[in-house]
Amino acid sequence: MKKQKYFLAICLLIAVACIAGCYEGYVGSEGESLKQYLEPTRLKELVDKPKAEIWIIDVRPEDAFKKAHIPTAKNFPSSRVMERLSELPKTQYLIVTCETGGRAQMVIRRLEKAGYTRFMNWGANSRYFDVYGSISE
Repeated sequence: MKKQKYFLAICLLIAVACIAGCYEGYVGSEGESLKQYLEPTRLKELVDKPKAEIWIIDVRPEDAFKKAHIPTAKNFPSSRVMERLSELPKTQYLIVTCETGGRAQMVIRRLEKAGYTRFMNWGANSRYFDVYGSISE
């Protein structure tokens, strides 16, 4: 019985990881140009030389964001994105990130329904942290 529970737990973790990975690189109808930033090295170039028309949006809760985030990222917690839409111009290109990519995809679905088309799910911000580290507040 113990082995069966252990096996099921491992299967569940693998499934969650696969599902989260499926979202990475998902773009809106006008977001294809953002795919060039999908690799950490390219995102680092954007961090080092920000472009006014591209925002990195971290949708994790504020406390997680304060502990560690990608430099230049703006925090829009997933629980508050819809009430803060006025702060996200539809003309901006949005690179959306979170812990695993799942929360970012949930936010992206909401943005799509609200008429946003210029976005990409960057996936897990740990992909950046593992290579370049993070900053905290």
